[in-house]
Order: sequence, then C-alpha cells, then structure tokens
Amino acid sequence: MRNTRALLLDTAERLFAVHGVAAVSNRQISEAAGQANNSVIAYHFGSRADLMRAIVRPHNLDIEERRSALLNSGAARTTLTDWAGCLVRPITDHFESLGTPSWYARFAAQATTDPALRDVVTEEALSTPSTQLTLREITLRTPALPPVVLRQRTDMTRLIVVHLCAELERALHDGTADTTWANTADALIDALSGLWTAPAR
Repeated sequence: MRNTRALLLDTAERLFAVHGVAAVSNRQISEAAGQANNSVIAYHFGSRADLMRAIVRPHNLDIEERRSALLNSGAARTTLTDWAGCLVRPITDHFESLGTPSWYARFAAQATTDPALRDVVTEEALSTPSTQLTLREITLRTPALPPVVLRQRTDMTRLIVVHLCAELERALHDGTADTTWANTADALIDALSGLWTAPAR
C-alpha cells in the first residue's frame, strides 16, 4: 500500500491539473486522498508553497538527470538548434515516461499562471545546473539582444514549452492526440530556434 505522503502528492497534482491551484483546497486534497484528518497536508508538507515544491521536485530531478546524461553523452553541439534540443528533449522524454493518463504537464501550466506560486515552480525548474548551462549556451548562439528582450524570450520559451506540453498531455488523456511526444519535441525545437534568432525591433 502506498504511503500517505505519496498518495497526497499524486492527488494534489491531479486536482491542481484539472481544476487549477486556486480552486483546490487542502481539505479537498485530503478528502480525495481518503484522509479524514483535514490538517494532513500541513502535517506532511507545511505550507502551500512547500506542497508545490514537493510535487515539482521529483519531476525536475528526473528531467535534470536526463539532461545531464544528454550533455555528458559526448555528442557534438555547435548550433542553437542542438542546444534547443538539450533544453526540450529531456522535458518531453520525461512526460512520455509518465504514461497516460498523466497530470504533471497540466499541473505545471496551472501552477505557472498562479500569481502566488509561479515563482516557486519556475525557480525550481530554471535553477538546475543543466538548465542554466543550456540557457547560457543558447544565449551565446543568439544575435546580440538587449537584456529586456533576452528576458522576454526566456519567458516566451518557458510558456511555449509548458503550455504545448500541457495541450498534448490533455489530448492524450482525451484520446484526441494527433502527434507524439517525439514529434512535439521536434516542433518545439524548430519554433524555439526561430524565436531566439528573430531580430528585435
């Protein structure tokens, strides 16, 4: 039998993905997980932000391991497209590994639009060593851009990846998907390469 903490994490991730973070209370999570104690979330995780970190961290650890393995594979990476692949493929490979149904892509999309918790989720995702290295290498291969434009394009990159993955996860769940995670990775890499090399006004 699964332990209570793992059950609560899975239940919270699913409810947040379907209903949005703000719409789901700790009590609803406890009840959906079959827990009679309404303070069980606070007992196991502390604050709401700590609960979010606990959901995000295992996913980010797997993505970090995948990206680190890719970076250490010895493959030649000279172009921006190569480095865009290093950014994207560990993410889509992780989502594919979750199977169907899965909830994390939709959870991430919901969490990154919640004003109170956006920074918690994005900080966890962007602060890993492999992500920082990959973003630096992408920046080195882009035209000289003002700092504000670089920041905007980093934000655009995050939003495009998060929300396109959420759309595919939803379509796979609904049985309406017309593409795969691998093809979605290719589409993201092409789009992000164009985004980062587009001239700035």
